[in-house]
Amino acid sequence: MYRFRDSFISEIAEKVNNGIRLTFEDGVNLFNSKDLLGTGYLANIVREQKNSDNTYFINNRHINYTNICINRCRFCAFSKDSVDPDAYWMSIEEVLNSASKYKNGNVSEFHIVGGLHPDLSIEYYIDMLGALHDRYPDVHLQAFTAVEIAHIADIAGLSVKETLIKLKEAGLGSIPGGGAEVFSEKLRKEICPQKISGADWMSIMETAHSLGIHSNATMLYGHIESVEDRARHLIMLRELQDRTNGFMSFIPLAFHPKNTDLGFLSGTSGYVDLKVLAVSRLMLDNFQHIKAFWIMIGTKLAQLSLSFGVDDLDGTVVEEKITHSAGAETEEFIEKEEIIRLIKDAGRIPVERDTLYSELKCLK
Repeated sequence: MYRFRDSFISEIAEKVNNGIRLTFEDGVNLFNSKDLLGTGYLANIVREQKNSDNTYFINNRHINYTNICINRCRFCAFSKDSVDPDAYWMSIEEVLNSASKYKNGNVSEFHIVGGLHPDLSIEYYIDMLGALHDRYPDVHLQAFTAVEIAHIADIAGLSVKETLIKLKEAGLGSIPGGGAEVFSEKLRKEICPQKISGADWMSIMETAHSLGIHSNATMLYGHIESVEDRARHLIMLRELQDRTNGFMSFIPLAFHPKNTDLGFLSGTSGYVDLKVLAVSRLMLDNFQHIKAFWIMIGTKLAQLSLSFGVDDLDGTVVEEKITHSAGAETEEFIEKEEIIRLIKDAGRIPVERDTLYSELKCLK
């Protein structure tokens, strides 16, 4: 029997063992607890209940089609003004050319996100999806965060629902989880005052789910948020998942401060990264998958996280730009064989998946 350092974790363990949903207060207490191993122990129990030893990954490629953005969030090192010498945007042909440069064989997903370009019409996004879908009909298009969708709708003078329908008809398969940041409106006014509200992000996701468009969910942590902000964010996601069951996975995103307006901050530690992943697994009882984005926390810590509630390592990625603009020192690409090795060395079973978590290959 595991001996917990904090008495309240024993009470939480009883809830976990009996399938009782954790409260906001439980989340705050877990974030404040110094018993990382105890928290991880409980998260691993839930991880194995939901996914056994299976650990998922995908062979995918990221495409960041523009860094020009009308929102200059304080935590972002990627975005540029249109007059900046490092600003860029890709034509449709350039997007197709980028898509063709994948490594290690055929990918099953293009992950497409970018800035809020002030001059690109909705036809650009529709043409992009259509061109990719025509050339790569078997590749899933996970594209445009809720923030981008709100921007596209605004540019087009359409409702979010009308915009999503048009994008879906053009080939949109699912939506990435970016742009959620932390839902606290007070905090958003400090770090991303021009961005859509947390409530708007949630509403866009709910609309997408109602149209049969699945999505991921994220939380940016390790900047100026409190543990209460984190716990409340997780509760809000859980409540939306209760209503729609449209989220596929939850991805905590570790803040990288270099080259941002928050560069005076130190970024996250491995301790905090593992704690957030473990608590997320315990709080989000209606999410099937918790993902460690190795691009942000490194492959070694991501591998360790497989014993702290995580069952997904994302994928091969190939040429990620957003996190690396903020000083990430991780690779931009890892071979599929390396992901398999990391998973097997951790005593888990590698399972190659598609975007919607259909099993493509189990590699015992």
